[in-house]
Amino acid sequence: MNNKYVISIAAVVALGGFLFGFDAAVISGVISFIRPKFDLTDIQVGWVVSSLTLTSTIAMAVAGPLSDKFGRKTILISVGILYAVSAIGSALAPTYEFLVVARMLGGFAVGAALITAPLYIAEVSPAESRGKMVSINQLNIVLGLSAAYFTNYYLLQLGDSTADWVTNLGINSETWRWMLGLEALPALIFFLSMFFVPESPRWLLAKNRTEEAIKTLTKINGKEKVEAVTSEILKNIQEDNQSEKAPLSELFKPAMKLVITIGIVVGILQQITGINAVFFYATSIFEQSGIGQDASFAQAVLVGFINVVFTLLAMYLIDKLGRKPLLLIGTAGIVVSMSLTAYGFYQASYTLTTEKVATLETDFDKKDSEEKDKTAHVNFDKAMIAGMIGVTYDNDVDFKNELKSRMSNVQYGKMESDLIQAAITMNPFLILIGILGFVASFAISLGPVMWVLFSELFPTHIRGLAISFVGFINSGISWLVQQFFPWELANLGSALTFVIYGLFALIGFIFIYKILPETKGKTLEEIEKELVR
Repeated sequence: MNNKYVISIAAVVALGGFLFGFDAAVISGVISFIRPKFDLTDIQVGWVVSSLTLTSTIAMAVAGPLSDKFGRKTILISVGILYAVSAIGSALAPTYEFLVVARMLGGFAVGAALITAPLYIAEVSPAESRGKMVSINQLNIVLGLSAAYFTNYYLLQLGDSTADWVTNLGINSETWRWMLGLEALPALIFFLSMFFVPESPRWLLAKNRTEEAIKTLTKINGKEKVEAVTSEILKNIQEDNQSEKAPLSELFKPAMKLVITIGIVVGILQQITGINAVFFYATSIFEQSGIGQDASFAQAVLVGFINVVFTLLAMYLIDKLGRKPLLLIGTAGIVVSMSLTAYGFYQASYTLTTEKVATLETDFDKKDSEEKDKTAHVNFDKAMIAGMIGVTYDNDVDFKNELKSRMSNVQYGKMESDLIQAAITMNPFLILIGILGFVASFAISLGPVMWVLFSELFPTHIRGLAISFVGFINSGISWLVQQFFPWELANLGSALTFVIYGLFALIGFIFIYKILPETKGKTLEEIEKELVR
């Protein structure tokens, strides 16, 4: 077997996963800029963030059939184009509506990449290394998340530079555009690199392009094994063509009740505990703790780092400890982490002093003078919040609502982080530990384990249908979490929002403990006999 050749192919295709991770996380650093820029409401902010997931859900439903018709390679090349167009369009967006449309284009790329990239890698990898090769894609997703947090922080720091080239390129005045546009570079690399990888040999054989398929299979498996491998693939293709497609109603037969219930609950649990609220809004969450914009971007980098470390740990432990122990450890960790985060925000209080308000007035005038786009130019006058000076607010909702009643949405959007930093009294270290603990708990359990569990739980004849069905529900919950998180912070408050996530995790822990069987070390036939009654 040519390990280097297979690894090089998998590494190129897994760039699609890297781009997904980058696309998902980069928006976290953009929110504080675009809210005042486009005068956005909480629901509109949620829509900018969640629109990516909405269209990715649609793309996931059609990516499989399209890749069957046109080829895995063709779809992945299209993914590279969509990522690049989305990045450039988002960076140049003149309006909120334009930005949403550009993000939705990126969502189509995300959905297609999530389905096609691991499918392609699985089809070009020899059986003995397939698991490791496919895991490269999952690893690249978390690396993409981490890279986005890092580049956001770097660009924010670069924006404070007085260098002429920084000013000429507009990095200091249009930082958020550079954050979004930077994705075009790896997207272009991915697009060009895809022309140097072969088409899936399985797809080629299915289309009777035998000579091309054998050429690739020979490079992968060697001349000695190519005939046996080709024969096995052709046999599987023939069996797939002869087998009847299971109807959706098959999932809801009495015998499937337990297994489909487990699938749906775990699929919902992965998202309802708030992971994409943290990944997509990490910077905003840290800003709520009053540490300021720069420190919030720096702490978001830690989120990416912790995610990578504990994903690698999960890959190492999943076949040693088992699926159920990891899920129990992870959900218990989420309960504790969300409780800690909620407590940190619950004990916070907010008081503006005369000295702090005077400083805020100076900072606001400086920010406004540096803003090249004067369409959203406004003045900040401390008289607007004079009635709040010396008043203590026991929760963030009352404090924010009072501020919003005294200033415009644009003023509030520009000053929210500074106003919170000036007024808040709390221990921000609790929030950092809580969020990092949550990410670590998720990365070692629900993140990677769910997909492994799905590949084992469902009987062979309906596995593809069941995973698609549960995956659709999973994506739908993800969209809801992203869409309404800003609304939750504004109307329920940070403490109650994280309490809700923790309660969902507690329910999930009880379900996993009482209902979920361990699948480690069992054959698929043994699992089916145990669960399908």
